[in-house]
Amino acid sequence: MQYLLLGLAALACPIGMGLMMLMMARGMRSGGGGAADPAERREVAGPRAEVALLKAGRPVGTRRG
Repeated sequence: MQYLLLGLAALACPIGMGLMMLMMARGMRSGGGGAADPAERREVAGPRAEVALLKAGRPVGTRRG
């Protein structure tokens, strides 16, 4: 009985990790990874524009808060 409990405890982590990976993969397929909130989109738009300017070789102005 003791060995059975030790075996179950040793398998709990890998089995749990596999289940979490399956759940995350299922969520990615359903399109749940994007920023749907308009406030989140505005928050991300500024840094994306800065990255685009840096890639184009243009200087980025100072940010005003």
